[in-house]
Amino acid sequence: MSAPLLTVHDLEKTFGTQHLFSGLNFSIFEEKIGLLGPNGAGKSTLLKILAGLESPDSGFITKRQRLKIGYASQAPEFPDLPLEEVLGGDSVRARILLSKAEFSDITVCASTLSGGWKKRLDICRALMDDPDLLLLDEPTNHLDLEGIEWLETFLQKEKRATLFVSHDRYFLEAVGGKMMEINKCFPQGIFVAEGNFSDYLAKKEAFLESEARREQGLASQLREEIAWLRRSPKARTTKSRSRVNAAYQLMDEHASLQNRNKQIKVDLDFSSSERETRKLLAAKNLSQSRGGKQLFKGIDLTLSPGTRLGIVGKNGTGKSTLLKTLSGELPPEAGTLKYADDLKIVYFDQHREKLPPNLSLREALSPNSDMVNYRGRPIHVNGWAKKFLFDPDRLGLPLHVLSGGERARILIARLMLEPADLLFLDEPTNDLDIPTLEVIEENLNEFPGAIVLITHDRCLMDRVCTSIIGLGDGREDTLYADFAQWETHATASKAAEEKSKAAPPKPPSKSKLLYKEKLELDAMEANILSLETEIETLKNALTSATGPSQTLALYTSLSQQEAKLASLYSRWQILLDKQASY
Repeated sequence: MSAPLLTVHDLEKTFGTQHLFSGLNFSIFEEKIGLLGPNGAGKSTLLKILAGLESPDSGFITKRQRLKIGYASQAPEFPDLPLEEVLGGDSVRARILLSKAEFSDITVCASTLSGGWKKRLDICRALMDDPDLLLLDEPTNHLDLEGIEWLETFLQKEKRATLFVSHDRYFLEAVGGKMMEINKCFPQGIFVAEGNFSDYLAKKEAFLESEARREQGLASQLREEIAWLRRSPKARTTKSRSRVNAAYQLMDEHASLQNRNKQIKVDLDFSSSERETRKLLAAKNLSQSRGGKQLFKGIDLTLSPGTRLGIVGKNGTGKSTLLKTLSGELPPEAGTLKYADDLKIVYFDQHREKLPPNLSLREALSPNSDMVNYRGRPIHVNGWAKKFLFDPDRLGLPLHVLSGGERARILIARLMLEPADLLFLDEPTNDLDIPTLEVIEENLNEFPGAIVLITHDRCLMDRVCTSIIGLGDGREDTLYADFAQWETHATASKAAEEKSKAAPPKPPSKSKLLYKEKLELDAMEANILSLETEIETLKNALTSATGPSQTLALYTSLSQQEAKLASLYSRWQILLDKQASY
Protein backbone atom coordinates (compact mmCIF):
# COMPACT_ATOMS: atom_id res chain seq x y z
CA MET A 1 0.00 0.00 0.00
CA SER A 2 1.24 3.50 -0.81
CA ALA A 3 2.05 6.00 1.92
CA PRO A 4 -0.95 7.84 3.43
CA LEU A 5 -1.81 11.36 2.32
CA LEU A 6 -2.34 12.33 5.95
CA THR A 7 -2.54 10.69 9.35
CA VAL A 8 -4.50 11.90 12.37
CA HIS A 9 -2.92 11.32 15.80
CA ASP A 10 -4.95 11.42 19.05
CA LEU A 11 -7.13 14.28 17.88
CA GLU A 12 -9.42 15.89 20.48
CA LYS A 13 -11.93 18.72 20.16
CA THR A 14 -14.47 20.38 22.45
CA PHE A 15 -16.96 22.90 21.11
CA GLY A 16 -18.48 25.11 23.76
CA THR A 17 -19.51 22.77 26.56
CA GLN A 18 -19.83 19.75 24.26
CA HIS A 19 -17.01 17.25 24.01
CA LEU A 20 -17.04 16.19 20.35
CA PHE A 21 -14.31 13.55 20.08
CA SER A 22 -11.02 12.49 21.63
CA GLY A 23 -8.21 10.10 20.82
CA LEU A 24 -9.09 9.93 17.11
CA ASN A 25 -6.53 8.05 15.04
CA PHE A 26 -6.84 7.25 11.33
CA SER A 27 -5.11 7.62 7.97
CA ILE A 28 -6.36 8.70 4.55
CA PHE A 29 -4.94 7.09 1.42
CA GLU A 30 -5.84 7.45 -2.26
CA GLU A 31 -9.50 6.52 -1.68
CA LYS A 32 -13.02 7.86 -1.40
CA ILE A 33 -14.30 7.81 2.17
CA GLY A 34 -17.78 8.49 3.50
CA LEU A 35 -17.67 10.14 6.94
CA LEU A 36 -20.63 9.21 9.15
CA GLY A 37 -21.74 9.81 12.70
CA PRO A 38 -24.66 11.04 14.81
CA ASN A 39 -25.62 14.71 14.78
CA GLY A 40 -23.24 16.67 17.00
CA ALA A 41 -20.42 14.10 16.76
CA GLY A 42 -18.12 16.69 15.16
CA LYS A 43 -18.01 15.60 11.50
CA SER A 44 -18.05 19.14 10.08
CA THR A 45 -15.56 20.28 12.72
CA LEU A 46 -13.22 17.41 11.81
CA LEU A 47 -13.31 18.41 8.12
CA LYS A 48 -12.45 22.01 9.07
CA ILE A 49 -9.53 20.80 11.18
CA LEU A 50 -8.23 18.68 8.28
CA ALA A 51 -8.63 21.69 5.96
CA GLY A 52 -6.69 23.90 8.36
CA LEU A 53 -9.68 26.15 9.11
CA GLU A 54 -9.87 25.13 12.79
CA SER A 55 -7.37 23.82 15.32
CA PRO A 56 -7.75 20.75 17.52
CA ASP A 57 -7.58 21.07 21.31
CA SER A 58 -4.91 18.38 21.33
CA GLY A 59 -3.33 15.88 18.97
CA PHE A 60 -1.76 16.57 15.59
CA ILE A 61 -1.91 15.73 11.88
CA THR A 62 1.00 14.62 9.72
CA LYS A 63 0.68 15.30 6.00
CA ARG A 64 2.52 14.16 2.92
CA GLN A 65 4.97 16.78 1.71
CA ARG A 66 3.34 19.45 -0.53
CA LEU A 67 -0.12 17.95 0.08
CA LYS A 68 -2.87 20.17 -1.37
CA ILE A 69 -6.32 20.05 0.19
CA GLY A 70 -9.57 21.40 -1.31
CA TYR A 71 -12.60 22.06 0.90
CA ALA A 72 -16.27 22.67 0.04
CA SER A 73 -18.45 23.82 2.91
CA GLN A 74 -21.97 22.86 3.93
CA ALA A 75 -23.54 26.25 3.11
CA PRO A 76 -21.33 28.22 0.67
CA GLU A 77 -21.86 31.88 -0.10
CA PHE A 78 -20.36 33.94 -2.94
CA PRO A 79 -19.78 37.63 -3.79
CA ASP A 80 -21.62 39.49 -6.55
CA LEU A 81 -19.20 38.40 -9.27
CA PRO A 82 -19.39 36.25 -12.43
CA LEU A 83 -18.61 32.58 -11.94
CA GLU A 84 -15.19 32.66 -13.60
CA GLU A 85 -14.07 35.62 -11.46
CA VAL A 86 -15.24 33.89 -8.29
CA LEU A 87 -13.05 30.91 -9.10
CA GLY A 88 -10.07 33.13 -9.93
CA GLY A 89 -6.74 31.60 -10.90
CA ASP A 90 -6.35 30.08 -14.34
CA SER A 91 -9.29 31.02 -16.53
CA VAL A 92 -8.91 27.92 -18.70
CA ARG A 93 -9.05 25.57 -15.71
CA ALA A 94 -12.04 27.52 -14.40
CA ARG A 95 -13.84 26.99 -17.72
CA ILE A 96 -13.04 23.27 -17.68
CA LEU A 97 -14.44 22.85 -14.18
CA LEU A 98 -17.53 24.95 -14.87
CA SER A 99 -18.14 22.86 -17.99
CA LYS A 100 -17.84 19.65 -15.96
CA ALA A 101 -20.31 21.08 -13.44
CA GLU A 102 -22.73 21.71 -16.35
CA PHE A 103 -22.93 25.50 -16.03
CA SER A 104 -24.38 26.78 -19.30
CA ASP A 105 -23.70 30.49 -18.62
CA ILE A 106 -20.49 31.44 -16.81
CA THR A 107 -21.33 35.16 -16.87
CA VAL A 108 -24.15 34.91 -14.32
CA CYS A 109 -23.65 36.43 -10.87
CA ALA A 110 -22.57 33.79 -8.35
CA SER A 111 -24.57 35.31 -5.47
CA THR A 112 -27.84 34.85 -7.39
CA LEU A 113 -27.45 31.09 -7.86
CA SER A 114 -29.82 28.64 -6.18
CA GLY A 115 -28.54 26.53 -3.30
CA GLY A 116 -27.90 23.55 -5.58
CA TRP A 117 -25.87 25.52 -8.12
CA LYS A 118 -23.92 27.19 -5.31
CA LYS A 119 -22.97 23.68 -4.20
CA ARG A 120 -21.68 22.87 -7.68
CA LEU A 121 -19.73 26.14 -7.82
CA ASP A 122 -18.20 25.53 -4.41
CA ILE A 123 -16.97 22.10 -5.54
CA CYS A 124 -15.41 23.79 -8.59
CA ARG A 125 -13.75 26.30 -6.27
CA ALA A 126 -12.37 23.47 -4.12
CA LEU A 127 -10.89 21.83 -7.23
CA MET A 128 -9.27 24.94 -8.73
CA ASP A 129 -5.88 24.27 -7.13
CA ASP A 130 -5.98 20.63 -8.29
CA PRO A 131 -5.95 19.25 -4.71
CA ASP A 132 -4.63 15.85 -3.74
CA LEU A 133 -7.43 15.48 -1.16
CA LEU A 134 -10.97 16.83 -1.59
CA LEU A 135 -13.09 17.46 1.53
CA LEU A 136 -16.85 17.80 1.00
CA ASP A 137 -19.32 18.68 3.76
CA GLU A 138 -22.85 17.45 2.94
CA PRO A 139 -22.34 17.90 -0.84
CA THR A 140 -25.85 16.64 -1.74
CA ASN A 141 -27.72 19.18 0.40
CA HIS A 142 -29.81 21.54 -1.78
CA LEU A 143 -29.09 19.51 -4.92
CA ASP A 144 -32.10 18.17 -6.78
CA LEU A 145 -32.18 14.52 -7.79
CA GLU A 146 -30.57 15.23 -11.15
CA GLY A 147 -27.84 17.22 -9.38
CA ILE A 148 -27.12 14.35 -7.00
CA GLU A 149 -26.80 11.91 -9.89
CA TRP A 150 -24.47 14.37 -11.65
CA LEU A 151 -22.33 14.58 -8.50
CA GLU A 152 -22.18 10.81 -8.15
CA THR A 153 -20.90 10.45 -11.72
CA PHE A 154 -18.54 13.42 -11.31
CA LEU A 155 -16.89 12.02 -8.17
CA GLN A 156 -16.69 8.50 -9.59
CA LYS A 157 -14.67 9.89 -12.52
CA GLU A 158 -12.45 12.09 -10.34
CA LYS A 159 -9.20 10.25 -9.71
CA ARG A 160 -8.41 11.90 -6.39
CA ALA A 161 -8.82 11.10 -2.71
CA THR A 162 -12.10 12.37 -1.30
CA LEU A 163 -13.49 12.52 2.23
CA PHE A 164 -17.15 13.48 2.32
CA VAL A 165 -19.78 13.89 5.02
CA SER A 166 -23.18 12.65 3.87
CA HIS A 167 -26.36 11.07 5.22
CA ASP A 168 -27.60 10.17 1.72
CA ARG A 169 -27.51 6.36 1.81
CA TYR A 170 -27.73 5.85 -1.96
CA PHE A 171 -24.99 8.44 -2.50
CA LEU A 172 -22.76 6.71 0.07
CA GLU A 173 -23.38 3.39 -1.67
CA ALA A 174 -22.51 4.77 -5.12
CA VAL A 175 -19.43 6.84 -4.29
CA GLY A 176 -17.73 5.57 -1.13
CA GLY A 177 -15.09 2.85 -1.14
CA LYS A 178 -14.58 3.09 2.62
CA MET A 179 -16.73 4.29 5.52
CA MET A 180 -15.63 5.95 8.76
CA GLU A 181 -18.07 6.60 11.59
CA ILE A 182 -17.27 8.93 14.49
CA ASN A 183 -19.27 7.69 17.46
CA LYS A 184 -18.63 7.38 21.18
CA CYS A 185 -20.13 3.87 21.10
CA PHE A 186 -16.87 2.58 19.57
CA PRO A 187 -13.85 1.79 21.79
CA GLN A 188 -11.55 4.28 20.03
CA GLY A 189 -14.34 6.70 19.11
CA ILE A 190 -14.22 5.67 15.45
CA PHE A 191 -15.22 2.68 13.30
CA VAL A 192 -13.58 2.11 9.90
CA ALA A 193 -14.97 -0.33 7.34
CA GLU A 194 -13.59 -1.05 3.88
CA GLY A 195 -16.19 -1.20 1.11
CA ASN A 196 -19.39 0.63 0.26
CA PHE A 197 -22.29 1.56 2.53
CA SER A 198 -23.84 -1.92 2.43
CA ASP A 199 -20.52 -3.47 3.47
CA TYR A 200 -20.24 -0.94 6.30
CA LEU A 201 -23.73 -1.78 7.61
CA ALA A 202 -22.95 -5.50 7.69
CA LYS A 203 -19.56 -5.01 9.37
CA LYS A 204 -20.95 -2.54 11.91
CA GLU A 205 -23.78 -4.91 12.82
CA ALA A 206 -21.31 -7.77 13.26
CA PHE A 207 -19.05 -5.60 15.42
CA LEU A 208 -21.91 -4.40 17.66
CA GLU A 209 -23.18 -7.98 18.03
CA SER A 210 -19.70 -9.11 19.11
CA GLU A 211 -19.54 -6.22 21.60
CA ALA A 212 -22.95 -7.26 22.98
CA ARG A 213 -21.73 -10.84 23.38
CA ARG A 214 -18.57 -9.58 25.07
CA GLU A 215 -20.71 -7.53 27.46
CA GLN A 216 -22.72 -10.66 28.32
CA GLY A 217 -19.51 -12.62 28.89
CA LEU A 218 -18.08 -9.92 31.13
CA ALA A 219 -21.37 -9.73 33.05
CA SER A 220 -21.28 -13.48 33.71
CA GLN A 221 -17.64 -13.32 34.79
CA LEU A 222 -18.38 -10.30 36.95
CA ARG A 223 -21.21 -12.10 38.77
CA GLU A 224 -18.78 -14.87 39.71
CA GLU A 225 -16.19 -12.40 40.99
CA ILE A 226 -18.78 -10.46 43.02
CA ALA A 227 -20.00 -13.73 44.55
CA TRP A 228 -16.39 -14.59 45.46
CA LEU A 229 -15.86 -11.16 47.02
CA ARG A 230 -18.98 -11.56 49.17
CA ARG A 231 -18.14 -14.99 50.54
CA SER A 232 -14.37 -14.56 50.98
CA PRO A 233 -12.76 -13.14 54.12
CA LYS A 234 -10.71 -9.96 53.84
CA ALA A 235 -7.91 -10.53 51.43
CA ARG A 236 -4.73 -11.29 53.32
CA THR A 237 -2.59 -13.00 50.73
CA THR A 238 -0.92 -11.44 47.73
CA LYS A 239 -2.94 -13.76 45.47
CA SER A 240 -6.24 -12.67 47.07
CA ARG A 241 -5.40 -8.98 46.82
CA SER A 242 -4.52 -9.47 43.15
CA ARG A 243 -7.91 -11.11 42.48
CA VAL A 244 -9.72 -8.27 44.28
CA ASN A 245 -7.95 -5.70 42.11
CA ALA A 246 -8.75 -7.73 38.99
CA ALA A 247 -12.43 -7.86 40.01
CA TYR A 248 -12.62 -4.07 40.32
CA GLN A 249 -10.89 -3.67 36.95
CA LEU A 250 -13.47 -6.05 35.50
CA MET A 251 -16.25 -3.87 36.95
CA ASP A 252 -14.80 -0.80 35.27
CA GLU A 253 -14.40 -2.60 31.94
CA HIS A 254 -17.96 -3.93 32.05
CA ALA A 255 -19.41 -0.51 32.98
CA SER A 256 -17.50 1.16 30.13
CA LEU A 257 -18.62 -1.45 27.59
CA GLN A 258 -22.23 -1.34 28.86
CA ASN A 259 -22.29 2.44 28.47
CA ARG A 260 -20.91 2.26 24.91
CA ASN A 261 -23.39 -0.45 23.91
CA LYS A 262 -26.45 1.61 24.78
CA GLN A 263 -28.32 2.15 21.52
CA ILE A 264 -30.31 5.36 22.03
CA LYS A 265 -32.63 6.53 19.26
CA VAL A 266 -34.66 9.66 18.74
CA ASP A 267 -38.16 9.03 20.12
CA LEU A 268 -40.34 10.22 17.24
CA ASP A 269 -44.08 9.78 16.86
CA PHE A 270 -45.97 12.17 14.60
CA SER A 271 -49.23 13.28 16.18
CA SER A 272 -52.39 12.37 14.29
CA SER A 273 -55.91 13.67 14.74
CA GLU A 274 -57.02 10.07 13.99
CA ARG A 275 -59.96 11.19 11.86
CA GLU A 276 -61.87 8.54 9.93
CA THR A 277 -62.74 10.62 6.85
CA ARG A 278 -61.68 8.73 3.70
CA LYS A 279 -61.09 11.77 1.51
CA LEU A 280 -58.93 14.49 3.07
CA LEU A 281 -58.18 16.60 0.00
CA ALA A 282 -59.30 16.57 -3.62
CA ALA A 283 -57.49 18.65 -6.26
CA LYS A 284 -58.88 19.09 -9.77
CA ASN A 285 -57.06 20.51 -12.80
CA LEU A 286 -54.49 22.48 -10.73
CA SER A 287 -52.24 24.86 -12.66
CA GLN A 288 -49.60 27.34 -11.55
CA SER A 289 -47.17 29.75 -13.24
CA ARG A 290 -44.35 31.96 -12.04
CA GLY A 291 -42.85 34.90 -13.91
CA GLY A 292 -44.73 33.95 -17.06
CA LYS A 293 -43.38 30.38 -16.92
CA GLN A 294 -45.81 27.47 -16.68
CA LEU A 295 -44.72 25.32 -13.74
CA PHE A 296 -47.45 22.66 -13.89
CA LYS A 297 -50.97 22.26 -15.22
CA GLY A 298 -53.90 19.88 -15.18
CA ILE A 299 -53.01 18.11 -11.93
CA ASP A 300 -55.72 15.89 -10.43
CA LEU A 301 -55.06 14.39 -6.98
CA THR A 302 -56.98 12.79 -4.14
CA LEU A 303 -55.30 12.47 -0.73
CA SER A 304 -56.78 9.93 1.68
CA PRO A 305 -55.52 8.47 4.99
CA GLY A 306 -52.52 6.29 4.14
CA THR A 307 -51.54 8.23 0.99
CA ARG A 308 -47.78 8.85 0.75
CA LEU A 309 -47.17 11.03 -2.29
CA GLY A 310 -43.67 12.01 -3.38
CA ILE A 311 -43.05 15.05 -5.61
CA VAL A 312 -39.93 14.92 -7.79
CA GLY A 313 -38.37 17.07 -10.50
CA LYS A 314 -35.47 19.40 -11.16
CA ASN A 315 -34.94 22.56 -9.13
CA GLY A 316 -37.26 25.26 -10.46
CA THR A 317 -39.97 22.92 -11.79
CA GLY A 318 -42.41 23.95 -9.06
CA LYS A 319 -42.21 21.22 -6.40
CA SER A 320 -42.44 23.61 -3.45
CA THR A 321 -45.05 25.66 -5.31
CA LEU A 322 -47.25 22.58 -5.75
CA LEU A 323 -46.89 21.76 -2.05
CA LYS A 324 -47.87 25.31 -1.07
CA THR A 325 -50.80 25.21 -3.48
CA LEU A 326 -52.10 21.92 -2.06
CA SER A 327 -51.75 23.23 1.50
CA GLY A 328 -53.73 26.37 0.64
CA GLU A 329 -50.78 28.71 1.23
CA LEU A 330 -50.89 29.74 -2.46
CA PRO A 331 -54.16 30.10 -4.41
CA PRO A 332 -54.16 28.03 -7.63
CA GLU A 333 -53.95 29.88 -10.91
CA ALA A 334 -56.53 27.46 -12.24
CA GLY A 335 -58.36 24.46 -10.85
CA THR A 336 -60.09 23.73 -7.56
CA LEU A 337 -59.22 22.37 -4.11
CA LYS A 338 -61.67 20.75 -1.73
CA TYR A 339 -60.71 19.99 1.89
CA ALA A 340 -62.40 17.77 4.48
CA ASP A 341 -64.11 19.64 7.32
CA ASP A 342 -61.83 20.80 10.14
CA LEU A 343 -58.78 19.44 8.30
CA LYS A 344 -55.58 19.79 10.33
CA ILE A 345 -52.54 20.50 8.17
CA VAL A 346 -48.92 20.61 9.33
CA TYR A 347 -46.41 22.13 6.89
CA PHE A 348 -42.63 21.73 7.15
CA ASP A 349 -40.77 24.29 5.02
CA GLN A 350 -37.37 23.46 3.49
CA HIS A 351 -36.12 26.93 4.44
CA ARG A 352 -37.26 26.17 7.95
CA GLU A 353 -38.44 28.30 10.76
CA LYS A 354 -35.81 30.94 11.41
CA LEU A 355 -35.01 30.48 15.08
CA PRO A 356 -32.86 33.28 16.57
CA PRO A 357 -29.29 31.96 16.99
CA ASN A 358 -29.05 33.31 20.53
CA LEU A 359 -32.26 31.56 21.60
CA SER A 360 -31.56 28.86 24.17
CA LEU A 361 -32.23 25.20 23.50
CA ARG A 362 -34.79 25.28 26.34
CA GLU A 363 -36.69 28.19 24.72
CA ALA A 364 -36.59 26.55 21.29
CA LEU A 365 -37.99 23.23 22.55
CA SER A 366 -40.57 24.72 24.93
CA PRO A 367 -41.19 28.39 24.09
CA ASN A 368 -44.02 29.10 26.53
CA SER A 369 -43.12 27.31 29.77
CA ASP A 370 -41.18 24.37 31.21
CA MET A 371 -43.91 22.02 29.94
CA VAL A 372 -45.00 20.98 26.46
CA ASN A 373 -48.35 19.45 25.59
CA TYR A 374 -47.80 16.30 23.53
CA ARG A 375 -50.78 14.25 22.40
CA GLY A 376 -52.91 15.65 25.21
CA ARG A 377 -50.49 15.12 28.06
CA PRO A 378 -47.93 17.48 29.63
CA ILE A 379 -44.21 16.62 29.42
CA HIS A 380 -41.46 18.54 31.21
CA VAL A 381 -38.91 20.14 28.90
CA ASN A 382 -36.18 17.88 30.34
CA GLY A 383 -38.08 14.78 29.24
CA TRP A 384 -38.97 16.35 25.90
CA ALA A 385 -35.29 17.14 25.30
CA LYS A 386 -34.30 13.52 26.03
CA LYS A 387 -36.78 12.25 23.41
CA PHE A 388 -34.65 14.10 20.83
CA LEU A 389 -31.28 13.03 22.29
CA PHE A 390 -30.52 16.34 24.01
CA ASP A 391 -28.96 16.13 27.46
CA PRO A 392 -30.95 18.37 29.85
CA ASP A 393 -27.61 19.84 31.00
CA ARG A 394 -27.36 21.50 27.56
CA LEU A 395 -30.74 23.28 27.70
CA GLY A 396 -29.10 26.62 28.47
CA LEU A 397 -26.91 26.54 25.33
CA PRO A 398 -27.61 29.04 22.54
CA LEU A 399 -28.67 27.49 19.23
CA HIS A 400 -25.67 28.82 17.32
CA VAL A 401 -23.35 26.33 19.08
CA LEU A 402 -25.42 23.34 17.94
CA SER A 403 -24.75 21.36 14.76
CA GLY A 404 -27.00 21.60 11.71
CA GLY A 405 -28.45 18.17 12.49
CA GLU A 406 -29.22 19.13 16.09
CA ARG A 407 -31.04 22.27 14.92
CA ALA A 408 -32.98 20.10 12.47
CA ARG A 409 -34.06 17.86 15.36
CA ILE A 410 -35.37 20.92 17.23
CA LEU A 411 -37.61 21.82 14.30
CA ILE A 412 -38.86 18.23 14.03
CA ALA A 413 -39.66 18.41 17.77
CA ARG A 414 -41.70 21.57 17.26
CA LEU A 415 -43.46 20.01 14.28
CA MET A 416 -44.49 16.96 16.27
CA LEU A 417 -46.41 18.99 18.85
CA GLU A 418 -49.09 19.75 16.27
CA PRO A 419 -51.77 17.09 15.59
CA ALA A 420 -52.31 16.57 11.87
CA ASP A 421 -54.43 14.84 9.25
CA LEU A 422 -52.07 15.93 6.48
CA LEU A 423 -48.28 16.30 6.62
CA PHE A 424 -46.73 18.50 3.92
CA LEU A 425 -42.95 17.97 4.17
CA ASP A 426 -40.54 20.02 2.06
CA GLU A 427 -37.01 18.60 2.44
CA PRO A 428 -37.47 17.60 6.12
CA THR A 429 -34.34 15.46 6.37
CA ASN A 430 -31.47 17.83 5.51
CA ASP A 431 -28.63 17.46 8.06
CA LEU A 432 -30.28 14.58 9.95
CA ASP A 433 -28.07 11.59 10.75
CA ILE A 434 -28.85 8.12 9.40
CA PRO A 435 -30.29 6.65 12.64
CA THR A 436 -32.71 9.60 12.88
CA LEU A 437 -33.63 9.19 9.20
CA GLU A 438 -34.49 5.56 9.82
CA VAL A 439 -36.72 6.49 12.78
CA ILE A 440 -38.46 9.16 10.66
CA GLU A 441 -39.07 6.57 7.92
CA GLU A 442 -40.61 4.20 10.44
CA ASN A 443 -42.88 6.89 11.89
CA LEU A 444 -43.98 8.25 8.52
CA ASN A 445 -44.97 4.76 7.46
CA GLU A 446 -47.01 4.38 10.66
CA PHE A 447 -48.67 7.82 10.43
CA PRO A 448 -52.40 7.19 9.82
CA GLY A 449 -53.04 10.41 7.89
CA ALA A 450 -51.77 11.46 4.44
CA ILE A 451 -48.26 12.66 3.56
CA VAL A 452 -46.97 14.73 0.65
CA LEU A 453 -43.18 14.68 0.57
CA ILE A 454 -40.42 16.51 -1.27
CA THR A 455 -36.97 15.10 -0.61
CA HIS A 456 -33.68 14.56 -2.43
CA ASP A 457 -33.16 11.43 -0.31
CA ARG A 458 -34.00 8.68 -2.81
CA CYS A 459 -33.78 6.00 -0.11
CA LEU A 460 -36.37 7.79 2.03
CA MET A 461 -38.65 8.26 -0.97
CA ASP A 462 -38.38 4.60 -1.99
CA ARG A 463 -39.16 3.40 1.52
CA VAL A 464 -42.02 5.79 2.31
CA CYS A 465 -43.84 6.91 -0.86
CA THR A 466 -46.61 4.79 -2.39
CA SER A 467 -46.85 7.01 -5.48
CA ILE A 468 -44.76 9.63 -7.26
CA ILE A 469 -45.69 12.67 -9.31
CA GLY A 470 -42.95 14.13 -11.51
CA LEU A 471 -42.85 17.81 -12.50
CA GLY A 472 -41.13 19.23 -15.54
CA ASP A 473 -41.62 16.15 -17.71
CA GLY A 474 -44.79 17.37 -19.44
CA ARG A 475 -46.92 14.63 -17.86
CA GLU A 476 -47.89 16.08 -14.48
CA ASP A 477 -51.18 14.19 -14.51
CA THR A 478 -49.36 10.84 -14.41
CA LEU A 479 -48.69 9.04 -11.12
CA TYR A 480 -45.82 6.56 -10.87
CA ALA A 481 -45.49 3.61 -8.51
CA ASP A 482 -42.02 4.59 -7.29
CA PHE A 483 -39.03 6.82 -7.97
CA ALA A 484 -37.33 4.27 -10.25
CA GLN A 485 -40.37 4.12 -12.54
CA TRP A 486 -40.52 7.91 -12.82
CA GLU A 487 -36.76 8.12 -13.42
CA THR A 488 -36.97 5.55 -16.23
CA HIS A 489 -39.76 7.55 -17.88
CA ALA A 490 -37.97 10.90 -17.39
CA THR A 491 -34.73 9.54 -18.91
CA ALA A 492 -36.57 8.19 -21.95
CA SER A 493 -38.49 11.47 -22.39
CA LYS A 494 -35.29 13.51 -22.18
CA ALA A 495 -33.56 11.35 -24.79
CA ALA A 496 -36.55 11.62 -27.14
CA GLU A 497 -36.72 15.39 -26.67
CA GLU A 498 -33.02 15.85 -27.38
CA LYS A 499 -33.34 13.70 -30.51
CA SER A 500 -36.33 15.68 -31.78
CA LYS A 501 -34.56 18.96 -31.17
CA ALA A 502 -31.40 17.90 -32.95
CA ALA A 503 -30.27 20.82 -35.03
CA PRO A 504 -30.12 20.48 -38.82
CA PRO A 505 -26.70 20.53 -40.44
CA LYS A 506 -25.13 23.94 -39.93
CA PRO A 507 -23.76 25.97 -42.81
CA PRO A 508 -20.00 26.22 -43.04
CA SER A 509 -18.63 28.16 -40.09
CA LYS A 510 -17.30 31.65 -40.61
CA SER A 511 -14.69 31.04 -37.94
CA LYS A 512 -11.17 31.94 -38.95
CA LEU A 513 -9.89 28.74 -37.32
CA LEU A 514 -8.06 26.59 -39.81
CA TYR A 515 -9.17 22.99 -40.15
CA LYS A 516 -6.10 21.75 -38.27
CA GLU A 517 -6.70 24.31 -35.53
CA LYS A 518 -10.30 23.16 -35.14
CA LEU A 519 -9.15 19.55 -34.76
CA GLU A 520 -6.53 20.73 -32.27
CA LEU A 521 -9.16 22.60 -30.23
CA ASP A 522 -11.56 19.65 -30.23
CA ALA A 523 -8.86 17.41 -28.75
CA MET A 524 -7.48 20.00 -26.34
CA GLU A 525 -9.51 19.21 -23.23
CA ALA A 526 -8.74 15.48 -23.43
CA ASN A 527 -5.03 16.28 -23.89
CA ILE A 528 -5.06 18.59 -20.87
CA LEU A 529 -6.78 16.02 -18.69
CA SER A 530 -4.36 13.31 -19.84
CA LEU A 531 -1.39 15.50 -19.02
CA GLU A 532 -2.83 16.38 -15.59
CA THR A 533 -3.19 12.64 -14.87
CA GLU A 534 0.42 12.04 -15.90
CA ILE A 535 1.60 14.87 -13.62
CA GLU A 536 -0.38 13.40 -10.74
CA THR A 537 1.28 10.02 -11.33
CA LEU A 538 4.72 11.64 -11.19
CA LYS A 539 3.85 13.44 -7.95
CA ASN A 540 2.75 10.17 -6.39
CA ALA A 541 5.93 8.47 -7.56
CA LEU A 542 8.00 11.16 -5.81
CA THR A 543 6.57 10.18 -2.41
CA SER A 544 8.01 6.67 -2.73
CA ALA A 545 11.22 7.52 -4.62
CA THR A 546 14.35 5.74 -3.38
CA GLY A 547 17.71 7.45 -3.71
CA PRO A 548 18.74 10.87 -5.05
CA SER A 549 19.13 9.77 -8.68
CA GLN A 550 15.56 8.50 -8.97
CA THR A 551 14.24 11.61 -7.20
CA LEU A 552 16.15 13.91 -9.57
CA ALA A 553 14.85 12.04 -12.63
CA LEU A 554 11.26 12.30 -11.39
CA TYR A 555 11.64 16.01 -10.61
CA THR A 556 13.04 16.61 -14.12
CA SER A 557 10.12 14.76 -15.74
CA LEU A 558 7.63 16.58 -13.53
CA SER A 559 9.08 19.97 -14.44
CA GLN A 560 8.95 19.14 -18.15
CA GLN A 561 5.34 17.97 -18.00
CA GLU A 562 4.21 20.99 -15.95
CA ALA A 563 5.82 23.30 -18.50
CA LYS A 564 4.08 21.38 -21.29
CA LEU A 565 0.75 21.76 -19.45
CA ALA A 566 1.23 25.52 -19.04
CA SER A 567 1.97 25.77 -22.77
CA LEU A 568 -1.11 23.72 -23.57
CA TYR A 569 -3.31 25.98 -21.42
CA SER A 570 -1.94 29.06 -23.19
CA ARG A 571 -2.51 27.54 -26.63
CA TRP A 572 -6.09 26.55 -25.71
CA GLN A 573 -6.83 30.10 -24.60
CA ILE A 574 -5.51 31.46 -27.90
CA LEU A 575 -7.70 29.11 -29.92
CA LEU A 576 -10.77 29.86 -27.77
CA ASP A 577 -10.28 33.60 -28.17
CA LYS A 578 -9.76 33.23 -31.92
CA GLN A 579 -12.91 31.16 -32.28
CA ALA A 580 -14.97 33.54 -30.11
CA SER A 581 -13.92 36.61 -32.09
CA TYR A 582 -15.79 35.47 -35.24
